[in-house]
Amino acid sequence: MELRLPAPSLIVLIGPSGSGKTTWANEHFRSGEIVSSDQLRAVVGTGEDDQRASPVAFDILERIVTERMDRRLTTVIDTLGLDDKRRSGWIDLANSAGIPVHAVVFDTTGEECERRNDLRPRPIPKAVIRKQISRFRSLIPALEDEGFDGIHHQQPVAVVPSAIVSAAVKPMVSGPNAPHSFGLSVSRFAWEGGAATMAERLADIARRAELAGFRDLWLMDHFRQIPAVGRPWEDIPEAYTALGYIAGVTSQIRLGTLVTGITYRNPALLGKMIATIDVLSSGRANCGLGIGWNADEHAGYGWDFPEVADRYALLEDTLEMLPLLWGKGSPSFAGRTFSASELVCYPRPLQKHIPITIGGSGERKTLALVARYADACNLFGKPETIVRKVEILGRHCSENGRDPAAVEVTHLTAAMVGRDRRDLAERIERVRGRDQSVEAYSDRNNAGTVDDLVSLFEAYHDAGATHSIVALPDVAEVGSLEAFGDVIARFNQS
Repeated sequence: MELRLPAPSLIVLIGPSGSGKTTWANEHFRSGEIVSSDQLRAVVGTGEDDQRASPVAFDILERIVTERMDRRLTTVIDTLGLDDKRRSGWIDLANSAGIPVHAVVFDTTGEECERRNDLRPRPIPKAVIRKQISRFRSLIPALEDEGFDGIHHQQPVAVVPSAIVSAAVKPMVSGPNAPHSFGLSVSRFAWEGGAATMAERLADIARRAELAGFRDLWLMDHFRQIPAVGRPWEDIPEAYTALGYIAGVTSQIRLGTLVTGITYRNPALLGKMIATIDVLSSGRANCGLGIGWNADEHAGYGWDFPEVADRYALLEDTLEMLPLLWGKGSPSFAGRTFSASELVCYPRPLQKHIPITIGGSGERKTLALVARYADACNLFGKPETIVRKVEILGRHCSENGRDPAAVEVTHLTAAMVGRDRRDLAERIERVRGRDQSVEAYSDRNNAGTVDDLVSLFEAYHDAGATHSIVALPDVAEVGSLEAFGDVIARFNQS
């Protein structure tokens, strides 16, 4: 069984010569992550067995470990690990950096250690090997009290995002047979070829997502790229125009924005646009709404950006108005923030009811609006945060006489999947920035194998979210959506 450790971690190998530490480290970690006393002796001395070079080699080793802890990089210390003072120092370094430190114990038999040593070109004296083995056996009982976050025997291991490690802790159960579905969020369009290839690439992504089993596709509704995703001058299409295009190149996947800031468009105009998307997609439109947050974007385009209370009032007016606009006749509407004398919308939506999702996790106002008006909410945070939000949403539903099960709980998160560890590592290297460590990039994007991602989304499911909307940083890469399709298939089989 594979051991999952959180990224970044400090991993201290403990075992006598010949116990297999170096072979194990090279099998599971990149060479740059391993700090080996043998290799450093070879660098500063005549070879790996030059014991006179040990003091300098260990001085360099300590400096390397200190620097890597400061930079929060996963580090594997490949020494004998038998020195109590050094182990204590490494634990203190990791604790100071806020990085978990784990010991991996290599309890290979003494006979096997001696046999392997005999096969070396320059064997260590048997007396030295036996002294190491004796010291190793005597220190094992004391390791539990040294402050390691975990002590493990040699086994397959992977360092993965902390959210995947903690996913094994399931805080609550959403229901014994509750289904789980997936949506795709596309928020960055800085693809090779630029604007000239955007239509082709967007169509390809939408079709692949449909084939991979995604229930819906969501575009971010902004007019220039936001800081959390990219640079302001990067390409980003107007969301509803792009959705109209996607409607014409797909046949099943549902379409919406995650989410439209209510201040961007006249509410009736927005309703008409969504109704048109519904008609042109043969009834596949979703309506995603929120109060908006990007003051700089509003200022840049010369749009009003009301105070929070006024934006909530505008959102509530819109939620009350849309069913009238999408319904029969041409009723009037008088709200807190706007009025309309004649709400005409022909053609009307093909769906009897366009599902409305409200984005945001505000416990007092946003979730109260969800309970009163929406079909779904879109939440942010890790599973333990979702648990709290679901509980609060349930209370709001009860106060409004509504069954909480009538509101779908969705969440948005990044995800990156590889078919195995090697494939994942190659994908990360192709897309991560030069100034980002593998650990930071992986953690930000929840990078993992299919098994890792299944564990992660099972935790979200058990927290109460039954629809996961994922942003894949390598969405335009060949095989990315298909690999995530394996995650979707796994849920459908369970």
